[in-house]
Amino acid sequence: MTTTAESSYTARHLSVLEGLEAVRKRPGMYIGSTDSRGLMHCVWEIIDNAVDEALGGHGDRIEVVLHPDSSVEVRDQARGIPVDTVEKLGLSGVEVVFTKLHAGGKFGGGSYGSSGGLHGVGASVVNALSARLDVEVDRGGRTHRMTFRRGEPGTFADGSGEPGPEAPFTPFVDGSELAVVGKVPRGRTGTRIRYWADRQIFPTSATFSYDELVTRARQTSFLVPGLTLVIRDERRLPGTPGAEGPVEETFRHDGGTADFVDFLGQDTPVTDTWLLRGSGDFNETIQQLDGKGHLVAAEVTRTCEVDVALRWGIGYETELRSFVNIIATPKGGSHVTGFEQSLLKVVRKQIELNARRLKVTGKNSKERIEKDDVVAGLTAVVTVRLPEPQFEGQTKEVLGTAPVRAVVAKVVENELTRILTSTARTEKAQAALLLEKVVGEMRARVSARTQKEISRRKNALETSSLPDKLADCRSDDVEQSELFIVEGDSALGTAKAARDSNFQALLPIRGKILNVQKASLADMLANAECAAIIQVIGAGSGRSFDLEAARYGRIVLMTDADVDGAHIRTLLLTLFFRYMRPLVDAGRVFAAVPPLHRIETYGSGGKPGDLIYTYSEAELHKNLARLDRSNKRYKEPIQRYKGLGEMDADQLAETTMDPAHRTLRRVTMSDAARAENVFDLLMGNDVAPRKDFIVAGAAGLDRDRIDA
Repeated sequence: MTTTAESSYTARHLSVLEGLEAVRKRPGMYIGSTDSRGLMHCVWEIIDNAVDEALGGHGDRIEVVLHPDSSVEVRDQARGIPVDTVEKLGLSGVEVVFTKLHAGGKFGGGSYGSSGGLHGVGASVVNALSARLDVEVDRGGRTHRMTFRRGEPGTFADGSGEPGPEAPFTPFVDGSELAVVGKVPRGRTGTRIRYWADRQIFPTSATFSYDELVTRARQTSFLVPGLTLVIRDERRLPGTPGAEGPVEETFRHDGGTADFVDFLGQDTPVTDTWLLRGSGDFNETIQQLDGKGHLVAAEVTRTCEVDVALRWGIGYETELRSFVNIIATPKGGSHVTGFEQSLLKVVRKQIELNARRLKVTGKNSKERIEKDDVVAGLTAVVTVRLPEPQFEGQTKEVLGTAPVRAVVAKVVENELTRILTSTARTEKAQAALLLEKVVGEMRARVSARTQKEISRRKNALETSSLPDKLADCRSDDVEQSELFIVEGDSALGTAKAARDSNFQALLPIRGKILNVQKASLADMLANAECAAIIQVIGAGSGRSFDLEAARYGRIVLMTDADVDGAHIRTLLLTLFFRYMRPLVDAGRVFAAVPPLHRIETYGSGGKPGDLIYTYSEAELHKNLARLDRSNKRYKEPIQRYKGLGEMDADQLAETTMDPAHRTLRRVTMSDAARAENVFDLLMGNDVAPRKDFIVAGAAGLDRDRIDA
């Protein structure tokens, strides 16, 4: 008789994991993973407990130390973990916090109004996944100490050396002991936790990231004004800021979320940083412990405090950070949904009310303002504080408390409407600029969609809607094709004869295009030269730019080698930087390098000799000196090219357009923030810094090079 799989599966196959065994068996359930990300999550659990104390007004300083022995220590000056005995368990508060899951002061006992910790598993999970954890608590004028090995309390025989997980360990047998190891002034309180991650759980490749700690500390200092956070790295790891010795950074910001937005926003502002603050109540059914220790359902009224800081800049990237209490929610949640819905609703309404001034047709328009139009250039920090928020999982990446959406939406709607309808001169002017920007983004999106439709390559039986002045190439291979943007019609004629029409296209522009750093988005789209460039490239502009749709593999800016040519090249680069940045990021924008001089040598018997092209004054003098040393004659005066049109077609092809001989200068974006600052300095609205820049560099100006 055979036994079926169903009948062989009985109750004896079931396992029940008690206490911290579950954490060690399934660590990913509690910390997400066991790589470096999970290792860092353990640090956040301990730090967040200290920050929760600061949120409650207890303590204003937290220190985090990365020790050379791979341990981490977190120190705070808060109330200290309770050291008295928990009556029902007969254990000290310290042992309960570090050995019992779902134990702590955040389950409705009134210890915390709002906190990041909710489940009471943070400290105990870190303890379970540590080869050793030491905790010291200053409270009641004494220092209390307890140590654990993989979650089990006991004592380590450290001797006279540094403490470590390898020291002999003796677990408590009859009863646990919270040792008193010193005295402190009665008013001093605080907690010090030091732990060594268990390498049975975490691989040796998992390491603590100093940069992540610094980023998190800076972020927390913005969210908890007045809190000082110190990060110190004593590991001396190669390739880290502390490679040469211990490094320490301190963070404290008293301006809150407004300072955070100012830190995140790197582009030139369109509006000031606006604060939208308020609160709202909602009812929630929860489970509470009654006097007999039983869970019963109860309806409670929650208060949700909303703190939103936001500003718009001239760019089109969106930077949105969201937090619940102090916990970052990178995947959003109900608070972000409420913010975005209300933001779109308010801006749409204001544009409809100002439709005539903004030259839009209002409610009956076929094109409506969309979320992407509103959030273009937006930098925002959305923070809510409420008791016992509901997250999706212990990693707390998404807020699930549904009523928060309506509370946030109402606060944002009321406060943003107040600002956008304000009669104060500054706010009224900024509101007008914002609405113009949003309408411009809408028009850019519509224009980009239209351009993509009309700029697809046509076959021989179709007509093209591309600009008539475009001299397109025959190849439809994007990787091989090149678009030369040529300065002026005079150079176009020579370039047409010099190019290889199989893969090289030409687009002439008339003089200096619009300075898009100063102009609005609408003005840029209305400019014929800018519109032609965007249409010919065929990938749209701004946040709707699609690199995959670009019709050419290389964009080459070919301008004269003089001051005007340099100015035109700068204007073109400003256009690409502001509205087609992915092309620059991908390394597909180049500047042609035409020669400055041509040296014509004499051969034997006075016959024409070689032609030598030079690209700088230094290279010219070096070549002339070499010719003089070898007694070779050359025709004088030396020809100086002031424009591409002065070259013959064969000369332009050989020096500037033929891939076999030319030189191209790739435009890169190694430091976008610095590049944007330079563009704003040279091309922006603020004249004073530009004047200072010119005055500062005047002493080093060589007048003879102005023509170059």
